[in-house]
Amino acid sequence: MIPLSVLDLSFIRDDGTVREALLESRDQALHAEALGYHRYWVAEHHAMPGIASAATSVVIGHLAAATQRMRVGAGGIMLPNHAPLVIAEQFGTLEALFPGRIDLGLGRAPGSDQRTMRALRRHGDHAERFPDDVQELMAYFTPYGAPNGVVATPGAGADIPVWLLGSSLFSAQLAAALGLPFAFASHFAPQMMEQAIDLYRTSFRPSAHLAAPHVMLAMNVIAADTAEEADYLATSRRLFVAALRQGRPGRVLPPILPEDLPWSREISQQLDTVQATSLIGTREQVAEGMAAFAARHAPDELMISAPIYAPEARLRALTLAREAWHMAGLD
Repeated sequence: MIPLSVLDLSFIRDDGTVREALLESRDQALHAEALGYHRYWVAEHHAMPGIASAATSVVIGHLAAATQRMRVGAGGIMLPNHAPLVIAEQFGTLEALFPGRIDLGLGRAPGSDQRTMRALRRHGDHAERFPDDVQELMAYFTPYGAPNGVVATPGAGADIPVWLLGSSLFSAQLAAALGLPFAFASHFAPQMMEQAIDLYRTSFRPSAHLAAPHVMLAMNVIAADTAEEADYLATSRRLFVAALRQGRPGRVLPPILPEDLPWSREISQQLDTVQATSLIGTREQVAEGMAAFAARHAPDELMISAPIYAPEARLRALTLAREAWHMAGLD
C-alpha cells in the first residue's frame, strides 16, 4: 500500500478572488478527505498573483478546521524566510488545535523573486544557514526547548512530523543525514529526481524520528472522462507555467483548445515537464501511468497536484485519480 495525498497551491482563477480560491481549497480538502486521501498540503509562495497560500500556516488552520481525519500540512514552509522560533510557535499552535493531524515540510528556496526576498527581510546567506535552522526548529519541539534556553510556547513537546523538501541533491543529503522523511518536488523539477532518491536512500542514517528512509514523490494529474477533455483542461497549466518561465506570473487562465495555444504541441509537451511526472488523460490512462511510475521509483508515498481551472473539474480529477490509484493496485 502506498498512501496517496494532495498538494494544493490555492490557485486564484482569472475571474476569481483570493476568498474564492481559499474556499475552493476548503471544498477540495473536504472532497479529498471523503475519497480517502492521506495528506493535504499547501505551499508557501509570495507575491504570486495566482497563488493564495502565502500565509501558509493560516491556510493550514483553515483547512484543518474544515476536515476531521486527514493530515494537513505545509509542502512546504520556506524556512529561510522565517525565524525558526516563529514557525515552531505557529505549528505548535496548529498541533494544539488539531492534535495528530499536522505535518511540517521545510524547504530552503525563497518562493519568490529577489525584490520580494528583500521585502521578507531575507538575506543572501539565509539559505546557507538552512541546516542549522532546521535543527534549531526541531529543538523547539522537544519538551525542554532548544539549547539556546528558549522554550517555544506553543511548540515545546509538540508531536509534529518534520519533512525536508527539495528539487536538488542538497535537501536529499540533509534529510538523509538528519534521518528525516524526504519529499522531492518531481511535479515541477524532475530532472534530478532519480539521483536525489538514490542519494537519500543510500546515505540515510536512522534517527529517533525515522528508522528507515521514507520518500514521497509528486506528480501533476489532470484527469477527465475523455482524453480530449483532459488535454483541454491541461492548457491552463501550460499557460500558467509559460507565463511564469517568462517572468510574467499571473492568475490561472481558463482552458482553451490545445490547437489555439500560441506554440507548437512539442512546446506543450515540454511544458508538461516530463510525461512520467505529468499524467494527462482518462482514469485508465492515469492508472497506467501511476503504475509505471510506482514500479520504476518505488515511492513510499505519492502526492498529486491537479492544476485545473474550474473547481468542479478539479474535484472530478481528484475522484478519477483516486480511482486510478485503486485500479493500479497501489492502495
